[in-house]
Amino acid sequence: MPTTTTPHFTFASEVKSVLLILLGILSASMGLKGFLLSSHLIDGGVTGISMLLTHLFGIPLSLLIVMLNLPFIFMGYRYVGPVFAIKSALAIVGLSLSLALITFPDFTSDTMLTAIFGGVFIGLGIGLAMRGGSVLDGTEIAAVLVSKAYPVLKVSDVILILNIIIFLTAALFLGTDVALYSILTYFSASKMIDFLLHGIEQYTGVTIISALSEEIRVTITEKLGRGVTIYQGKRGFGKRGHNQEIDIIFTVVTRLEIPALRREVKLIDPDAFLIQQSIDDTDGGMVKRRSLH
Repeated sequence: MPTTTTPHFTFASEVKSVLLILLGILSASMGLKGFLLSSHLIDGGVTGISMLLTHLFGIPLSLLIVMLNLPFIFMGYRYVGPVFAIKSALAIVGLSLSLALITFPDFTSDTMLTAIFGGVFIGLGIGLAMRGGSVLDGTEIAAVLVSKAYPVLKVSDVILILNIIIFLTAALFLGTDVALYSILTYFSASKMIDFLLHGIEQYTGVTIISALSEEIRVTITEKLGRGVTIYQGKRGFGKRGHNQEIDIIFTVVTRLEIPALRREVKLIDPDAFLIQQSIDDTDGGMVKRRSLH
């Protein structure tokens, strides 16, 4: 019998995606019009370039955001896909319309508060839009394209260089104080984006190599309430001249749970070899700690 689970899931996911993008547009608009523009502060990336040109030449920000971002969206069509490109184009146009049509009050005249909370709302907006499968700023797309053309440069290097140029230009034309407060805005926005995309828990993958792998597995699943994956491996050549088969355990925990995990493993096998690696995001599996009662 046919099931409707997949279509329902797809529809619900798309509705959630649209809501996240709309909330992102409103949040970013509030950060721009309610905080930064009145204080002549700017953000980083393509949005920062648009704001800088607005302050220097009086060109409406709503127009510049579309003009400067859409070329990168068209280029991103090739590398990411049509769905992403369409969503991003609509999100950027939506941001432009929001800036042009919605009036926001100036929430504070304090420059420090403006820099911090302007960045928070912009970062919140960009992060929500990314959660919805789109972007409100074409900086990362531009960075990917440049890094592909010049492999010696990483994406993060390109973004850093671009922002250095933007803030140096702001210092030259808008003043040092404005540039420094704008850097604070950029870091505030970046931290908010990281928080939204990676979450407060920030998972860590832990690989455990031990001859007592079964005892460790039982402790992790039964005592710590975490799922594990077992890999079949072999030890490197040792003093006896042959390699020995061994079970390798992999589990995902939060940063707060790492001390307890290491303690339990070392109680079982003081010679156990542990490898930790950062994980940006997870989906499925036993990621959330299950109840042991």
